[in-house]
Amino acid sequence: MTYQEAVSYIHARKRFNGPPTLDRMRRLMVLLGDPQERLRIVHIAGTNGKGSTAVMTAAILRAAGLRTGLTVSPFITDFCERIQIDGVPIAREALAREMTRIAPLAEQVGGMTEFELITAAAYSYFADSGCSAVVAEVGLGGRFDATNVISRPLVSVITRIGLDHTAVLGGTLGEIAFEKCGIIKPGIPVVTCGEQDLDALAVIMEQCAKQGCVLSFGNPGAVSDAKMTLDGTDFAYQGMRLHLPLLGRHQITNAVTAITAAEQALPSLIGHLPDERMIADALAGVRMPARFEIVRRDPLVIIDGAHNPQAAGALAEALTLLGDRPVTGVVGVLADKDSAGLLGALAPRLARVLCVTPESPRALGAHELAVRADAVGLRASAAHGIDEALNLAQAVASAQAGAVVVCGSLLFASQVRARFVDVG
Repeated sequence: MTYQEAVSYIHARKRFNGPPTLDRMRRLMVLLGDPQERLRIVHIAGTNGKGSTAVMTAAILRAAGLRTGLTVSPFITDFCERIQIDGVPIAREALAREMTRIAPLAEQVGGMTEFELITAAAYSYFADSGCSAVVAEVGLGGRFDATNVISRPLVSVITRIGLDHTAVLGGTLGEIAFEKCGIIKPGIPVVTCGEQDLDALAVIMEQCAKQGCVLSFGNPGAVSDAKMTLDGTDFAYQGMRLHLPLLGRHQITNAVTAITAAEQALPSLIGHLPDERMIADALAGVRMPARFEIVRRDPLVIIDGAHNPQAAGALAEALTLLGDRPVTGVVGVLADKDSAGLLGALAPRLARVLCVTPESPRALGAHELAVRADAVGLRASAAHGIDEALNLAQAVASAQAGAVVVCGSLLFASQVRARFVDVG
């Protein structure tokens, strides 16, 4: 297989195939020799913050001198971002080799989904590359997620849980938490964020008790002297002075969760806890596209992947950094998301919103999105496409000394980001 053939083969698979199950994935991994069982894995599930927490955790493990694999979902600029070692995406030739090996075995199993193939390729690549540690980010849910063929992770991490993918995971925080808790394994340490919703936390605590797991919390109450500018976030935590290039108080919560996860994982990997240098160096080097990412300064243009009400609320809080600047939103969402809730969370911070249809068969139309925006009190209009919306939004921001924020989905964020960032 060539790289393009490998990616085409993956994308030709269904996103879902029948009732949730790990049977296909387990059969494929057996055929591959169960590479996941040769890996030391930090397993991360959650609704919001799991991507940032995964990247930060992997950065701390790398700073400790470990060759560290990382799975990322979804990618922003290039498919190969989904499988990384020490922050470097898998080479296209390596992905082609993995899929050349995996494809005939997948055909033997039958019915493999897109994410199952990606996960199998990641575990195989990490094992063959001699990774000392792996941070595996769940794709959807936890209990039946393809990443959950791990029998004994180092640590199971559950970031903040919110209402998302309700058609698949359940309509309440408790039901969704139960699915996320499917990554909890008997006797394995569990870490959750210190700002977990109470209904979700009750389920997490119950599952930990049933499985005999010690539950640790990232403690945002131990954070002090937090200062945020458009250049990043500085804060004190457990006697450490830390700088994070990411913006928003939610990223402090994610950083504290990542530190707690690393503190649980590293003693069994290097024999001791991470020191301040490891943590400080790791966090200072974190870069995440489409997470309150400034892609232009004049006028100010910010891109964020917020795609549900909880994430939109965090984005709205982060936008307080802009003071009284009028903010124009450029928003594109997928049809299965709570667009009304997202818009409602953003409404207090947006002067107006330009609605766009993302380039996806799953997109919600711009006109329907504008109707929903109007219903929550936003001054809204539908744009004919991304370029029209960006041109108008930037013109308004320039004329009013304002700013532009792009959000609605990571897919939409990546499409807009390509207009500003040369991805080579």
